[in-house]
Amino acid sequence: MSEHRHETHPEIVKRLKRAEGHLKSIIAMIEDGRPCLDLAQQLHAVEKAVTNAKRALIQDHLDHCLEDAVGPLPADQRSAMAEFKAITKYL
Repeated sequence: MSEHRHETHPEIVKRLKRAEGHLKSIIAMIEDGRPCLDLAQQLHAVEKAVTNAKRALIQDHLDHCLEDAVGPLPADQRSAMAEFKAITKYL
């Protein structure tokens, strides 16, 4: 498989590494017997971080790979592509 990188990948890696560190601290919180509410709040924060990293990756893919694969589009089809890319932000 050939190397596949985009300009946003380093930022996505940074986000995921922060989430990884945060997750490790949550594991320690569980082992230390911290209250469930604290754990749930922290897990929610990690979940959001991973979701945001996933969204950034998907948006980057749509902005680069999809347009490269489709190629130049007529104006009437460009609006459909723009709408598709916009709606994916709600996934």
